[in-house]
Amino acid sequence: MREFSYARASGISDSAGSPARLIAGGTNLLDLMKLEVEIPDRLLDINHIGLDQIDEVENGLRIGALVRNADCAANERVRRDYPLLARAILAGASPQLRNRATTGGNLCQRTRCGYFMRLGTRCNKREPGSGCDAIDGINREHAIFGASPACIATYPGDMAVALCALDATVQITGTGSSRSVPVRGFHRLPGDDPSRDNVLERGEIITSVTLPPPAGGRQVYRKVRDRASYAFALVSVACVLGISEGLISRANLAFGGVAHKPWHDPAVEKVLLGERPSPQLFARAADLLVAQAKGQGDNDFKIPLLHRALIATLIDASGA
Repeated sequence: MREFSYARASGISDSAGSPARLIAGGTNLLDLMKLEVEIPDRLLDINHIGLDQIDEVENGLRIGALVRNADCAANERVRRDYPLLARAILAGASPQLRNRATTGGNLCQRTRCGYFMRLGTRCNKREPGSGCDAIDGINREHAIFGASPACIATYPGDMAVALCALDATVQITGTGSSRSVPVRGFHRLPGDDPSRDNVLERGEIITSVTLPPPAGGRQVYRKVRDRASYAFALVSVACVLGISEGLISRANLAFGGVAHKPWHDPAVEKVLLGERPSPQLFARAADLLVAQAKGQGDNDFKIPLLHRALIATLIDASGA
C-alpha cells in the first residue's frame, strides 16, 4: 500500500466537492489500495457527517448513505415492508463486512474481476485503452448481458439488485446542487469507457436511498453461488410479485451476477402481467430473458442457470 494522507470530514459540505477520495466502511477501497489497483494520495473519512439514520418519508423509507448494511437488514421496518432488501443484504459478504459496509459504499463498490485486481494483466477499467484479458481468459464469473469489446466484468453486489426490483432512488449531492437518480439508472454499462462504474460526477456523493411505499405482494431473493456463504453470485434474482384475483398484477424483477449493473428487462415483466401464474408462463418469461444473453466461453453455463433460477423464483413467489 502506498503512503497517503488522512483527514476526517465534519459535514456534508466538507465531502461534496472534495478532491480527496472518500472512505466510510472501506471494505472495497482498502482491498484495492492494498493491491495498488487504486492509489489515492488523500483519504477523507466521512463516517462522522450524519447520514446514518433510517427515516420514514411519505409512507416510504429513506436510508442514509452511511447506514451499515447489518443495521439496514435488521431494521424492523425494512424486515416488515421490504424483506427483499434484508434478504439480499444477508446473502452478501460476511457478518464482519456487513457490520462495516455502508449503503452508499455498497452501491459504489467496484468490480471483482480478477483481471481488474491483478496489475500484471490488461484491463480497460483499470487502465483505459490497455485491452481486456478477461475476454480470452478465465471468464467464468463474467457478464452475459450488456458487455462490450472493452469490458465483460459484472457488478458484484446483492443489495443494489434488490433496490432495483424495489424501484428505489438514489439521492446525490454535489457542490451547490442535488439530484435523484433511479437505482436502475445509477450504474453504467461499460461501452467504450468501463473505467466509470456509475453516474456520479466528480465532487458528488450519495446522501441516501429512498424506497417507495410498500406495494405488497411476495418478495423473494434467490442467489446461486459456488458455496453457501461469503461468495459472489453466479446469478441472482430479485422478485416482487403481486397477484390479484388469480392474475399477476405486479412483477418487478432484477438480476445480479450477469451484467456490469443490476440487470432489468421490462419486456420480461410485461409478459407476466395480467396472466395466471403457471410454470409454462414462467418458462416463456425465462425464454425471453435469456434470448439476448451471450456467453463468453467459461460462463456459458450462466444462461441455462439464469433461466432455471427465474422459473424457480417465480414459482416460489406465486405458489404456482
